[in-house]
This record gives sequence, C-alpha cells and structure tokens, in this order.
Amino acid sequence: MATKMKVLLTKNVENLGSVGEIKEVSGGYGRNYLLPQGFAIIATRGAIKQAEERFAAQAKRDAVLRTEAQILAERIAGVTLSFSERVGENDRLFGSVTASDIAEKLHAALGIEIDRRRLDLEEPIKSLGTATVHYRVMAGVIANVNIVVTASNEA
Repeated sequence: MATKMKVLLTKNVENLGSVGEIKEVSGGYGRNYLLPQGFAIIATRGAIKQAEERFAAQAKRDAVLRTEAQILAERIAGVTLSFSERVGENDRLFGSVTASDIAEKLHAALGIEIDRRRLDLEEPIKSLGTATVHYRVMAGVIANVNIVVTASNEA
C-alpha cells in the first residue's frame, strides 16, 4: 500500500502543478524529490495560511505595478517621434532608425528611462514614412509608439 502525502508547491513543477497549489503525491516522490529539491513543503495548516498571505500580498503589489505600467503606457502611446534622416535613391535612408535611437528620443520626450530591448523592432527602419513600434512596459501591457521618418534638408 502506497502512502500519500499532501504538499504545497513552492515552485512550478512540470506535469504536477503551479506555485501555491496543494497536491496529493506519493510519499516517496514527495520525500525523495519534491521536498529536498525545494519544489514543495509539507501542506500543514500554518504553511497553507502563510502561503495564502504571501500570495495576497504579491497580488496587491502586482496590481499596483500594473496600474503604474498602464499609466506609463498611456503616456508613451500619446507620443509621436519624428526623425529627420538623409535619404538616397528610392527614398531609402543612408543610415537607419534603430531601437536605441527610438529609446533615446522617448527618454528625451518623456524624461523616463526606456529599455531599448523592450521595443519590438525586428529590424531597423530604413525607409521614409510612418511606423508603429510596440513597447512592452510589462507582461500584458503594451504601448504603441508612432514613428515618423522624413527626409532631411542636408545634402
């Protein structure tokens, strides 16, 4: 007869469950793998209560962060960046507008730190016209940045 034990998962375990779930597993699997590796703790009333309090506090922090991210996304979405670049034949730019250029202009326009790696720009902009670039503020919160590239008067 196999013994069973209830565990509270402290990390996501493939084919078993997610953080915070209470699972009933075989005694050997729990004692020999889940507990020593730190994937779970024994599901006592005290441990369950602590986990619930920890998840509730984390949910509050996440809600505040998400609200701040949405406010930032609205500020970013209201900005249109203009770039004046030298052009050659067929309205192709001599250089290009890169994610770093866009991040610098956004920083100058809004006065906030912008991470260029969060800009979804698959390849640099190399032609005149308008483009929309997505900025991932946080998971699930994306702001659209409007980019306008015009020809400069320099020869």
